[in-house]
Amino acid sequence: MARRTALLFATLALGAVVGTGSSLSYNEEVLPSTLNPLYASSMSDHRSQELVFDRLYFHDAINNDLKSRVVQKFEMVDDGRGVKLTLVPGIKWHDGKPLTAKDVCFTVDAMLDPKTASPVAEGYRAVLAGCEAQGSQVAKIKFTQVFHNPLERLGFAVLPEAGFTSTAIAPDLEFAAHPIGTGPFKGSKGRRAVTFDVFANTHHAPTIAQLRLNDAGDPQLQVRSIINNGSQGIIAVPPLLRPELSASDDVALKTYDLRSWWFVAVNTNKGPLKDKRVRQALNVSLDRSELRKLAIGTIAGDQTSPCEFISGPFVQASPYYNRAVPVTERSDVKKAEALLTSAGLTKVGGNWSSNGQPVQLNIGILAPLNNEAEDLLSQIGNQLSAVGFGRQDQKINEDEWNRRVKAGQANEYDLVVGKWSFGVGDDVNDLFHTRAGREGKLNIFNYSNAQVDAILKEYDAARTDKAAQDAYHKLHATLAEELPYLFLWKLDTRSAWRAEVRNNLISPYYYFTEIDGWKYGR
Repeated sequence: MARRTALLFATLALGAVVGTGSSLSYNEEVLPSTLNPLYASSMSDHRSQELVFDRLYFHDAINNDLKSRVVQKFEMVDDGRGVKLTLVPGIKWHDGKPLTAKDVCFTVDAMLDPKTASPVAEGYRAVLAGCEAQGSQVAKIKFTQVFHNPLERLGFAVLPEAGFTSTAIAPDLEFAAHPIGTGPFKGSKGRRAVTFDVFANTHHAPTIAQLRLNDAGDPQLQVRSIINNGSQGIIAVPPLLRPELSASDDVALKTYDLRSWWFVAVNTNKGPLKDKRVRQALNVSLDRSELRKLAIGTIAGDQTSPCEFISGPFVQASPYYNRAVPVTERSDVKKAEALLTSAGLTKVGGNWSSNGQPVQLNIGILAPLNNEAEDLLSQIGNQLSAVGFGRQDQKINEDEWNRRVKAGQANEYDLVVGKWSFGVGDDVNDLFHTRAGREGKLNIFNYSNAQVDAILKEYDAARTDKAAQDAYHKLHATLAEELPYLFLWKLDTRSAWRAEVRNNLISPYYYFTEIDGWKYGR
């Protein structure tokens, strides 16, 4: 018996237990910062939490239909300002207690509690007005207004009332490392890894007994690990490392639609960047085709390119993308010089000056992006230097990005390179609305434009999909003119999994929504 136990632990350490009820390991660039869904700040957080919690509503990974595993039926009430949800009976929390309407309402109340200092909760405060439990299985959720897609706005994870002493939920509770959910796995977060142990329930029946998330760090180490079967999966493989995995018969690359787009945010409140002609000059100074070639390894005309240019704040597959707005693919130095001259800048000795002072751009980038697009920061800096701008480059770690850049408190930068990822909703209001109250909470450089604010209000007031699309098409065109962002591209995301991992359907954005159907073993 002792020998069998020792053998089992040795095999688990290698991540190579085979067959139904087996264990597999996979790698992320970083571990999740928390398993509490209210405090998710990275895609690693979202992916991990999807294993532990059920969201009230989610989109089917194949046909995009809106579904729920915890709601049996719904009824719109109060002329569209509320919805009654009847829960699926028999669902258990990981501590064995039943899921009830009180848990749904507790979750809503916690998000509405101003003492819950959660960016996720803040987003729902503009949507939810309250919740009332009507018996053990029926919850009535109230909205702040009539929405054209109300159920799509109920994509939050349900929390257990019994897991907390108050609706004021802090980020540093024990719950963040050892949460209680109704999802297919129980999660436990350590310093070097996160383990997920299967939990049998009425609405989940995964065949994998355990998953182990490792912080592998260096992408090249992740590639060597999966080829040698030291791990079974890599969530995101940089484009430059994909050919090596494609050549392996033991590994399959799978497309992961992160629904994300890359940008260069411009500090529109600083120096000459206040003038949109200067921002337009920066936009046409960038040669995106060359950036794609140097940073990602893709050349023009490549039909399998992982990089798709964009001209506004949506991916091209989104119904909100305005195809009438052309992308800026190649640089146009003459046009840039004409715009800068008309804005009052002068060129002395090959360098641009404003009010007698050389224009020096402090450019930052979210550091992990360097793994996906190597040296993108320096390549952007090189192109801007070539047309006459001074520049200073700096990498921004994830903590500073979340704490200062997203909060609009990094005014020392002139430009920052980043990436936004979205669920199905594509709601970009928080990125561009003037910061005021609950509005504009992700507005990086506190951009403010009355015309843009009016269009965003138009989107909020939409009662049909057509009206919402019309508003966001207008927004796309306006932002392409005003350029608080220089829009770059959508970069295709690829995961890698060992061939022994079968039926592993990957859900857009959230990733593990369909983990019940995954199988591991030859």
